[in-house]
Amino acid sequence: MSQVEKKAGLLRRTSSSKKPLKEKVVLMYDEIFAKEDPAKNNPRFWDELFLMKVNLEYLESKLESVNGEEVQRIQDNINSLFHHCVQALGEEHQIKVVNALQTLCALFRGVHQKNKSASGFDIINMLMGFDKAEQRMKDLMERLDSLLCGDSSESLKSLCLKLLLCLVTVTDNISQNTILEYVMINSIFEAILQILSDPSSRGQHGYDAVVLLALLVNYRKYESVNPYIVKLSIVDDEPTLDGMGVVLHQALTEYNRQYKDKEEENQGGFFSTLTSMVGSMFIADVDEKLSVQTNEAILLALYEAVHLNRNFITVLAQSHPEIDIPVTPSTPTPTTPTTPLGTTPPSLDVMNNPELPLDPNLQTSNLLITFLKYASIVTQDTKDEHRLNSARLCLIILTCIAEDQYADAFLHDDNINFRVSLHRMPMRHRKKAAGKNIPSRPLVCAVLDLMVEFVITHMMKDFPMDLYLRCVQIIHKLLCYQKKCRIRLHYTWRELWSALINLLKFLLSNETTLLAKHNIFHLALLVVNLFNMFITYGDTFLPTSNSYDELYYEIVRMHQVFDNLYCMVLRVSTNTGQWKEAASKVTHALVNIRAIINHFNPKIESYAAVNHISQLSEEQVLEVVRSNYDTLTLKLQDGLDQFERYSEQPKEAAFFKELVRSISLNVRKNVSLNTLSQDVLLKEFSTIS
Repeated sequence: MSQVEKKAGLLRRTSSSKKPLKEKVVLMYDEIFAKEDPAKNNPRFWDELFLMKVNLEYLESKLESVNGEEVQRIQDNINSLFHHCVQALGEEHQIKVVNALQTLCALFRGVHQKNKSASGFDIINMLMGFDKAEQRMKDLMERLDSLLCGDSSESLKSLCLKLLLCLVTVTDNISQNTILEYVMINSIFEAILQILSDPSSRGQHGYDAVVLLALLVNYRKYESVNPYIVKLSIVDDEPTLDGMGVVLHQALTEYNRQYKDKEEENQGGFFSTLTSMVGSMFIADVDEKLSVQTNEAILLALYEAVHLNRNFITVLAQSHPEIDIPVTPSTPTPTTPTTPLGTTPPSLDVMNNPELPLDPNLQTSNLLITFLKYASIVTQDTKDEHRLNSARLCLIILTCIAEDQYADAFLHDDNINFRVSLHRMPMRHRKKAAGKNIPSRPLVCAVLDLMVEFVITHMMKDFPMDLYLRCVQIIHKLLCYQKKCRIRLHYTWRELWSALINLLKFLLSNETTLLAKHNIFHLALLVVNLFNMFITYGDTFLPTSNSYDELYYEIVRMHQVFDNLYCMVLRVSTNTGQWKEAASKVTHALVNIRAIINHFNPKIESYAAVNHISQLSEEQVLEVVRSNYDTLTLKLQDGLDQFERYSEQPKEAAFFKELVRSISLNVRKNVSLNTLSQDVLLKEFSTIS
């Protein structure tokens, strides 16, 4: 049967000379699209319609095909269809409710698809009549709320959430979806929270619920008071917040599992052997094979929870031997397809079973560990737009965490240690780290490891300046907390110092190329001031006096990089040009680093000459450093332990607008109510009704 015949709902051909018959529901749709009131000659028209299996494809295509004049002619019938759909949601007959929900979805999609350039008011008028819209939408939202909070079957609740996702994502830019004004007025926030707080309901619908909430929070968030933002920011109910954390944790865990599975597939076998034989030639290809589609919708939900609700920070930190997930509910599995953006949402098996430990030797986990592991994967390859957005959002989330006092206290708590196995990018000059050798440390060490890893692995032609700035600022905020609270963290600081010095070296080597696109002096200033933090306040937060000595050793050992940086910024700052002021700031910031180099270098050379040693060992250089601190003079630099707090508006507004648009398009693409799901639904409810 041809596609056209399918759309028209053709049943069969009785003979070659006769026209094919149409399904009864298609004939009834045709009556709606005629000028006359379909109930005029058949008072039971609407009752009969909702007993018929919906032909979504035909109804949507019919709505898309009507022209301007026809819209005016059939508007009353479309309004009536919408009204009777809403009324049918209150029916006891479950098949009518299912068909009404699917018809509403077709109405929202079909009308918007046809009228993409129309104003929101025109669309509202065509769907429900502008004068009656407020009451119609109030009735719709109340009935959806009732279905979601009541004793409805899980399949019906799933269908309600699908309809809401369909409604929210029906326009590319959700802030231009005027119908959502009614969703703001008639809030379903409490229904979403109820789903998240109930273990059985959360296991079935948690994923769709958090994605829906994340999207609703972003409706005109900068233009007016969004009640979903206000309500999310004050939620303090522990089971609800925990439930949201469980859903996010499981979605990120599923992504990490998919990545690990692909990674294991690529270990061993011919391809892996060939790669090891020829070095790094195929590393990019291996990375491509390991690529798993990112899940920005879940990341956005995590961001909104962390950013808006201070109480949610405690959820990030909760440790448990096994995640508290309910046993498989006895209620039916949702039968509509659930394939939101990015990875498939966690299967019910995943949602209803204890989490596998991140490490075979470690039985504890939490949302923050799972997120860090996720971030270590998506920040590896930032060439793809979705992965770049995910990496940026991961760093924004970490920025919010690094600024939060409670989160910082947990991150640095020496009594709560974790063994976190982060993913590392394959590089030819280093071996893959053995996960079993990872020590158990405070979680801040894993955050710093992630930042160091990013710094090392992204020095490339297409330089991700924005990500580097965020990365260095996260490190700075963590150091500010350590300085303020005098926390002596046992961390391999030399790895951080080495990574930062190599970053400066890269900026110097690629000055001309990078300056064509970026203000490299701002990044250089941030890096230099990290060293100034260690120089000025390191005695308050470095673990031992030896660590402070090693800092000076690294600065002196790599003095050529700092000397070259000074020459470069001095040259730029003494010439007229757009970077004069920015370069001048770096010149002033280098004063103490240059003082250290100029103080210790002659003494090291003198020590070597007196002792007739051509090449000093590290211990000999450290001995010179320790014995010459007294004569070193440094300048006190103000503001090193100050930072600008994160603010979404106005700096990040454009990013989030585009991110939400991308998420909305993907969710819309995946909210599918196909014929197969209808068959299953109708079979289920025909046994109930």
